[in-house]
Amino acid sequence: MIQVAGTAFYQTNLWPSGSIENRIVQALMDDSFIYSFPSMNVLSFEVKLRKNIIASARALHDSNVEFEIFSMTRANPQYWFVTNIGSIELLPGTRPSDAIRDIFTNSSFYGFECATAMIIIYYYAVLRVIGENAFNRLFQNIQLYSWNFDPDLGLTTRNTNYFIPGDVVYFENPDYHPHMSQWRGENAVVLDNGLYFGHGIGITTASEMVEILNDLRKPNATRSAYLSSIVARPDFFHLANITMQRPDYVRRKWMYVIIQHNENSISLDRYIFYLHSLHNPFI
Repeated sequence: MIQVAGTAFYQTNLWPSGSIENRIVQALMDDSFIYSFPSMNVLSFEVKLRKNIIASARALHDSNVEFEIFSMTRANPQYWFVTNIGSIELLPGTRPSDAIRDIFTNSSFYGFECATAMIIIYYYAVLRVIGENAFNRLFQNIQLYSWNFDPDLGLTTRNTNYFIPGDVVYFENPDYHPHMSQWRGENAVVLDNGLYFGHGIGITTASEMVEILNDLRKPNATRSAYLSSIVARPDFFHLANITMQRPDYVRRKWMYVIIQHNENSISLDRYIFYLHSLHNPFI
């Protein structure tokens, strides 16, 4: 259900029939959860960003970027420095917008795992929506490693089995082969028409994703891979308001650190658990 300024919203005809925008709005309306927006501008921003998350996922799928584990991470040295843990860091003096675009225009220089792919998709989508000037103002210190994200992306998770196009989900593979830990799971963007994009697997249905992961299990495995109920989303409301330059919205530039881990596939909720554990060791 959608509410705009406290009133139920049903006007899907504001977007062309059959368009991805129309399908996104319809999915939001059909959910039992109440999506509350202070204005039409904020609703339109979320719809536009979700559309571009999908477009960015398809662009990455169509590129020559390769799937790699952390130890084999690669990036264009004209824009990025790759650390010994597989973190991709901006070179001094590099414009963040140029570096993110380069992943898609010079894709053969790049190789990374599926969580990093999701973050890159988010950054590219936000860049396409807000433009390079605002993007470079907000995201000056990009570090690409696993689910490490800039605070202004505001990534959070929600437990639900109802997915909206533009969401990111996680396919668990509990009996993954011990010598192929990169297939312990797969992060995937929810596209539309029942399709998902997972870096390293490609664009496919949920059932086909499960089947592929099942083929990568240990011998005599008994547990099937499955689509979990953990959904990752950026803070659409926060991004909308800071890019609209509302004076009462401030940037979230608290100090944050990369959480190094030895898991070649990890969901956002697990990464956030590690992040909270770092600050509260008694968790």
